[in-house]
Amino acid sequence: MARTGIAAEHKSGGLVRPELFMRAAGSIGMGGSEPFRLPVEVAKEVAKVEGVRLAVGIGQNSVDASDNNTGKRLIDGVDFPQYSAIAGLRLIEGRIFAENSDEILIDTAFQRQKDLKLGDTINIYDRPFTVVGTYEPASGARIKLPLSTMQTQLGSDGKISSILIALEPGVSTDQIGPLLQERFPDTQLIRTEDLEELYMAGFPALNVFLNVFIGIAAVVSALVILLTMYTTVTERTRQIGIMKSLGMSNPAIGLVITKEALLISFFGIIVGVLLTLAARYGLNLITTLEVEISLTVLLIVLVVGLIGGALGALYPALRAARLDAVEALSYE
Repeated sequence: MARTGIAAEHKSGGLVRPELFMRAAGSIGMGGSEPFRLPVEVAKEVAKVEGVRLAVGIGQNSVDASDNNTGKRLIDGVDFPQYSAIAGLRLIEGRIFAENSDEILIDTAFQRQKDLKLGDTINIYDRPFTVVGTYEPASGARIKLPLSTMQTQLGSDGKISSILIALEPGVSTDQIGPLLQERFPDTQLIRTEDLEELYMAGFPALNVFLNVFIGIAAVVSALVILLTMYTTVTERTRQIGIMKSLGMSNPAIGLVITKEALLISFFGIIVGVLLTLAARYGLNLITTLEVEISLTVLLIVLVVGLIGGALGALYPALRAARLDAVEALSYE
């Protein structure tokens, strides 16, 4: 099948990326549950402001999705040529949806994940929408449908939920932000680089869950390392008895065992980190997820693992070292 490209460049030249996200004042969260309150004309007025390169109005809505883990799915209502110009999208397969139609475009990663092909349908608004094309890269919601269709469905003709704003080269958000806020006082401006934090803030329970999960994982890992080293050293009581019979002191025996435990724990942690990086690479290949591995978390894992290994080895080593040499040598 022929591949069709859509240029993601503005007529003034150069790739366009949105730096600002504008929505109605008082909007909360990013879940697509807000009503459409911005008139379409606002996007046109924003585009006329000096320093603004491109302003594109979009609609976002949350719909039921039986095949989704959360039971909900965020969808975008867009004018695809305009949206592709500001988001850098290119059509990979098929064609653009027609206005006021029950047709959709999906990103290629979503297509692979759901095993979809052109002509398949997805149930949206309690009726089937036909997949007529795919695009790359993933941007915003995974499904794009005509803005006009979404407006009609929600009874919001002539309204949009938000505006993506790209600035002229050399113009910063700090420069243009106050001007836009003054010109459009009934709106809320957000830097696109802050959208991730805003999404996370909309799901406070998720942050708590992740922190608890990380804490439990760290504790369980430390206990597993401790138990493993404890068992390993206990089974070497006879070797410790030999070292003691040769004249090694209790602290010296404990130091030797602890060094060995730290070395084993360190290499175990390195292998675990490498496997995590490999899993991250695999996820990046087959999904649109971008897994962030924090250096702070890696350091915590390293410290907890080493402490667990040292404590797990030191206690049984010192206990065995305090035994009589004959008793240690007869240990089974």
